Amino acid sequence: MAKISSKDLGDEPIGKLLVKQAVPASIGILVMSLNILVDTIFVGNWIGSTAIAAINVVLPVSFFIAALGMAIGIGGASIISRALGANNPEKALRTFGNQITLTLIVTLAFVVAGLTFVDSIVLGFGGKGNIFDPAKVYYMIVLYGVPVLALCMMGNNVIRAEGKPKFGMVAMMIPSVGNLLFDYILINVLDYGMYGAAWATTGSYVLCFAYIVWFFRSGNSELKINWKHLALKGDIVKEIGALGFVTLARQAVVSITYLFMNNILYHIGGESSVTVYAIIGRMLMFALFPVLGVTQGFLPIAGFNYGAQMYQRVIESINIAIKYAALLALLVFAFIMLFPDAIVRVFTTDADVVSQAPSAMRWVFAAVPIVAIQLIGAAYFQAVGKAVPALLLTLTRQGFFFIPLILILPEFLGERGVWISFPIADILSTLVTGFYLNREIRSKLRPSISEDL
Repeated sequence: MAKISSKDLGDEPIGKLLVKQAVPASIGILVMSLNILVDTIFVGNWIGSTAIAAINVVLPVSFFIAALGMAIGIGGASIISRALGANNPEKALRTFGNQITLTLIVTLAFVVAGLTFVDSIVLGFGGKGNIFDPAKVYYMIVLYGVPVLALCMMGNNVIRAEGKPKFGMVAMMIPSVGNLLFDYILINVLDYGMYGAAWATTGSYVLCFAYIVWFFRSGNSELKINWKHLALKGDIVKEIGALGFVTLARQAVVSITYLFMNNILYHIGGESSVTVYAIIGRMLMFALFPVLGVTQGFLPIAGFNYGAQMYQRVIESINIAIKYAALLALLVFAFIMLFPDAIVRVFTTDADVVSQAPSAMRWVFAAVPIVAIQLIGAAYFQAVGKAVPALLLTLTRQGFFFIPLILILPEFLGERGVWISFPIADILSTLVTGFYLNREIRSKLRPSISEDL
């Protein structure tokens, strides 16, 4: 049996440990976000603004299937972190093996379904008018590579659960750099248009997968599984499923949100409004990278220390993570409020888009300084294995608040009602998450500390 050690997660000072975990995660997310951002710029300038809208139509479908791997990865990583904290290496190994098997079975099934109903899916997610043909081209090619991406996402979360964030960072950087290189060759040099954009994306997934395989087969990983660990075990599958469903539900709601947003905006303002949302969506992915990095760094720390019953360290990790993330979110807010026009013009010179996007972007980011509480709060419950509250808190923003708001407010306020829905949902979800997180600390963590004294 492999000897597994993640001792630093339970020994180092929380502040130092969070920086150590969060910085590589942030850099990885930054590079990945820059990839999405620059990819959008390349596509907009080398193919056209309609191509940006076409990719935005496909994203929720491909992201949802890829999110199956992320869900299995995060759910299993929570188990692995707690197993390592409780000094139970066999459970960690069995969990990793089950993650691999589950990812392959589930994602391949969804890809088959996705290819069977191509036209209906593209149309359903807003691929109408001139958007349909380029969206279908991109969808068909990218879908072939999604199972590989799912395995990469699953493996990346396991790498972080081992306490090896730098390797996780590299795993996130490889497909980003590869995609940009392939974009230049296939779109700009060879002039393959949407086919080039799609194959560039798929090729980058393959590069990432090769690195993930190398990591686990080399001496860098302490999770040395064998064939017996691949056999599905009911209790582990159930626990992975319960915790992973939180991530899957979040991505499902994101996909549903894209469906509603693309269709509502197309109905209100046509292709230019869909393009505005595509640009803002890229900025949401890019601008929040440091906040998401803190959240990623927080997960293994909270999980390990909870498994080791070191509840004071868990409380400390919550407080420090919220402070760091809130400060970074405030900086993001200031950047967006000051330079929205310049940001939009980087993506496109389309007059309709340029006139609409800056105001919309300001509304979308208006409540960003408070999102740290919502993100860290929901992440805490997932890290410690409490699937039900993690699920409910994850769904509060987009599922319980945002989707109803975008269905109601545009009826009275038009397109502005769509953009105003973002900060309202942020504020409401943060209030709910803050209440439940505070109650958890008071009722569970602090009493447990007193009992140990």
